[in-house]
Amino acid sequence: MGRTVIAVMLLVFVNLFVVPAAEPLVLKVTYSPGNMPAEDSPEIMFGEVFKKEVEARSNGRIAVEIYPSGQLGVASEMLQGVMAGYIEMTLIDNTMLNQHFRLSQLLAAPGIFSTISEWDEVMAGPWGEMYREEVRKNTGVMILNMYCKGFRHFTTSNKELRVVGDARGVTFRVMESPVAIRMVEALGARAVPMPGSEMYMAMRTGVVDGQENPIASFIQDKSFEVQKYMVLNGHVAGVTLNTINAALFDSLSPDLRQAIQEAADIAAEEGKRVMRDLEVRGVQYIRDQGLTVYQPTPEELKDWHDAIRGPTQEYIRSVLGEAPMEELLKAIEVVRNK
Repeated sequence: MGRTVIAVMLLVFVNLFVVPAAEPLVLKVTYSPGNMPAEDSPEIMFGEVFKKEVEARSNGRIAVEIYPSGQLGVASEMLQGVMAGYIEMTLIDNTMLNQHFRLSQLLAAPGIFSTISEWDEVMAGPWGEMYREEVRKNTGVMILNMYCKGFRHFTTSNKELRVVGDARGVTFRVMESPVAIRMVEALGARAVPMPGSEMYMAMRTGVVDGQENPIASFIQDKSFEVQKYMVLNGHVAGVTLNTINAALFDSLSPDLRQAIQEAADIAAEEGKRVMRDLEVRGVQYIRDQGLTVYQPTPEELKDWHDAIRGPTQEYIRSVLGEAPMEELLKAIEVVRNK
């Protein structure tokens, strides 16, 4: 038998036992912010760190494709994509769950949390564990981690807000949440629900007078370009969810699930660091952009919170019953009494 024939036979024999390298699992990660440094956006920081960490920890078996700036839709559409499975991961505000999972309205209730650390401790405890499990069970979305992105404040373009009565007659853009709508209406103001991607133009053209968001979101949305006044009334805790399609996550091998969870935890800590930094330097930055920022007195803050707490809780209790709200309030009280 000639040497050429033997060589060909050996090559065929070897190829029979060579297993082609598996294609990496591609995770599409979506979020609304874009076109800014990671140090100015918790979401962008999360995406960059998560991609680096999970690709390294999985030894290349996972590849991450990042779609910022709402490239795959507005926030509600990104969430629907993760629920349906054609988008693997998204970072969204918890309020986006309100239309799909009624219990999520509890975390949209104004005036119930006092500080970010209080929120963190409640979510790290039994109530938070129950909440994540219920979200997974009812929506098919797994919360890899969640964090408070700061308290939401009102801003306007045409009228300074100091006390509750100043909000009467103002038109505010709000998220597409029944709780947010009732909160604004409780102030004697008009609520206009719309996606965040439409908010800037609505403020610029005068369709709405103002909005309400945490400081970090206000800065990364560049809302300071079309607003003149901010009142630091901290009416409700903003909540970011880092989510993945639960069925996809469950289908993976234990080591890949571990790689995703560990990478998400590291990335979330970096996102929280950016958020905390923006909370510290953000107010002065906003003032430097020419806005008037008012810090209410303790009595004025109480008036703001009292005005919206009752009507929104009444609505939530009418939808969910008494028990869910009472259980959350009890979990908060346990943390406060430690």
